[in-house]
Amino acid sequence: MGSYILRRLLGMFPVLFIIATIVFFLVRLAPGGPFDAERRVSTEVLQHLEAHYNLDAPLHVQYVNYMANLLRGDLGPSLRQPARSVAGWIALRFPVSLELGLYALIIALAVGLAAGVVASLRPNSWGDHAPMALAMAGICIPNFMLGPLLVLVFALWLGWLPVAGWDGAASKILPSITLGAAYAAYVARLSRGGMLEVLGQDFIRTARAKGLRESRVVLRHALRGGIQPVVSFLGPAAAGLLTGSFVVEMIFQ
Repeated sequence: MGSYILRRLLGMFPVLFIIATIVFFLVRLAPGGPFDAERRVSTEVLQHLEAHYNLDAPLHVQYVNYMANLLRGDLGPSLRQPARSVAGWIALRFPVSLELGLYALIIALAVGLAAGVVASLRPNSWGDHAPMALAMAGICIPNFMLGPLLVLVFALWLGWLPVAGWDGAASKILPSITLGAAYAAYVARLSRGGMLEVLGQDFIRTARAKGLRESRVVLRHALRGGIQPVVSFLGPAAAGLLTGSFVVEMIFQ
């Protein structure tokens, strides 16, 4: 296991190098510039701005400087607020994204596992079709649509929760549900499939034949093997929650 983890960690560096290289050249090849959205300035001022951000250097020089700064952990100054660095902005905002992703992951696991287990115990019945239909809806509805719907119902119509913000526990409920809903749907479908496969195996029939309670058979024996697809999904899910929180953070300010 240690050697496997070490190989995965070592393989991360060339992947990051390739991604950084692709992003660098894609941004430079895109039409326009970083100051096009600002008010029009004179040519002399624009030249000073480009010199300050090293944008007037040849492309290969910019690339070498960019990669060298990345190795030192320097992401450069912010183009919008030069007084603060990009790394400073990330350090300021990332804890909120991390906390939001953690809450969303908890909701996804709690709701998804419960729905998947219930559906697997009653296959091809309303106890199966209802949670799986909700899971399919959770997958199909994007978070930029689900978020405003939740705000409309629970904040504006019912007045139970705040519309936006990240101040108290109440303000964190709607963003966490919005971000975690789609992943709860995936967890539900994966856990249902895994549980159905395990519940049909011989050791489950043996456990039932011994007279064990159904709750013990499901939670102690079947769930241990049934959640393996969910465990495999947790890595991509955690990455998707952190990277996908941007839209949700914008919706809820």
